[in-house]
Amino acid sequence: MACGNMARPALRLARKSEPELVLEGKNSMAIERLNCWEYSKCGRESCGNNSEGFGVCPAASEASFDGINGGQNGGRICWAIAGTFCGDKVQGSFAEKRGTCLECDFFKQVQREEGTNSHKVKFLQFVSEEASTSILKKMGFRHVRAGERFLRQGQQVDAAYIIQRGSCLAFVEKDDAMLPVGHYGKGDIVGVIAILTGEPQGPHVEAETDMDLWVVNRDLFENISNEDPELMRFLTELVAERFDSRRPIAHRVIGKYVATSFVRSGGYAIVYKGVHSGLNMPVAIKMMRHNMAMDPDFLSSFHNEAKTIASLRHDNIVRIYDIEEKYRTVFIIMEYLDGETVRDMIERLKRISPRLAVDFLAQSLVGLDYAHSMGIIHRDIAPGNIMVEPGDHVKILDFGLACAIGTDEYGAAGTLWYTAPEQINGDVVDQRTDIYSLGITAYEMVTGEKPFAKEDVETLKHLTMDIPDPGKIVPDLPPELRQFILKACRREPGERYASAAEALDALMALWHRRNFTKKSVPAGQQKMKALFLVYEEGQESAVNRLIMELGTRADEMEITINVADALTLSRRGD
Repeated sequence: MACGNMARPALRLARKSEPELVLEGKNSMAIERLNCWEYSKCGRESCGNNSEGFGVCPAASEASFDGINGGQNGGRICWAIAGTFCGDKVQGSFAEKRGTCLECDFFKQVQREEGTNSHKVKFLQFVSEEASTSILKKMGFRHVRAGERFLRQGQQVDAAYIIQRGSCLAFVEKDDAMLPVGHYGKGDIVGVIAILTGEPQGPHVEAETDMDLWVVNRDLFENISNEDPELMRFLTELVAERFDSRRPIAHRVIGKYVATSFVRSGGYAIVYKGVHSGLNMPVAIKMMRHNMAMDPDFLSSFHNEAKTIASLRHDNIVRIYDIEEKYRTVFIIMEYLDGETVRDMIERLKRISPRLAVDFLAQSLVGLDYAHSMGIIHRDIAPGNIMVEPGDHVKILDFGLACAIGTDEYGAAGTLWYTAPEQINGDVVDQRTDIYSLGITAYEMVTGEKPFAKEDVETLKHLTMDIPDPGKIVPDLPPELRQFILKACRREPGERYASAAEALDALMALWHRRNFTKKSVPAGQQKMKALFLVYEEGQESAVNRLIMELGTRADEMEITINVADALTLSRRGD
């Protein structure tokens, strides 16, 4: 129970060199924070001495806990991971083993070490020295006993808690299981998302040890935030950081949609899988990060993305259904796509075959050509923004940086590895800007590596360097594809393809030669239809796009298409 008039533990803040604040008396020496396998020397980490014979311990392989308490995977929150190997035996779920874990020497060491942690998420480090005395006087105080659940999933909360002493575990109740999602100690704040955004509390929060908590009620929280913009910025970044996690989430109701699981994250938005609650239709829900929602320019850009995609109706571009504004941010509701991004595919396969690469590039160019015809430049074409659905169907994602053709306003430059020189320099961007980015993407598809070293990109040396020849890395690369990549990636826009249609034309001869047959048809069951396309001179690009779209559909139906060279017909007068 909150007891604002109880004696409060002493807390003083000392100012360091701006802008950081640190707890006075903190040991400034770096502490080597061990993971559980390093502490116990069990050898069950990946590539450990005992991993081959006994398997990798879940604490070492559970990547969703990466970064918790400054450790790797679940290495410093092993008590929250089911099936860990400890004490010469396999442990059960965290609910089953937590009593034993609380008495573990490693657990106690982690608590001591985390109490000295000066990581940026420590709330009170961002309260100015002048404001701290006034704020602390207005806070309530609450003592919580070990095992007490002081925040409950789904409840409407009216206070956040700053941990003065002790530690707690956050977990989500989902699918008849308790799933740990976070661990917090001295200086951390919990309950802040519900207070800041106004949505119901996400995970349950339960004390692992006896705890002393400072209580920040909603009114005080809002006063602090309004009076200290830097603190508010920190809090929104903290909220974004906690949302940006592959750990399980409680179902979040967003209007008529329910977000059910994390999909991926980017620099300014987080994407969740969800469902339309009335139609039971799967959707993707793209949430603008709360720290970005504070920036009017980014907020305008996010709205612009929704309007931009809503105006685009093409089979190679992701569809948008709806927009919801809730919880101090904006949600774009889009079609949910099964499959993997080209980025994921490169990581899985190391390289993408020239046959597939040409198919993906051709479909991307068809989608870009349509967007360009609508006066829109994507400005962030990259492997992570090209989705490959089952059947190798491609859709372009993320029009968040899209702009009108001919824009010269310098803004967010996209993903630096793939960004055209004119975009970095703030010069006019047009269709050729997207073609450059697609060319760099193509290079990475077929070689499995980026054309420039990280240090060269970070120092912008690629503004004065041409890409290396991909044919030297992949000797059997088809000449047409090699030439496409080299020309698409010219530093000077005038030396690239002038349009997506022209770039597609350069790939069509190679695309025509690809084999669309997925399985052989027994002799005697094959049939053939002939189709002749008669068109005017100057319609070559449009016909190529038509053939490519027909070929993609035929591929799905396991039909073979053979394309012959065009004949020139002489027109006779009547």
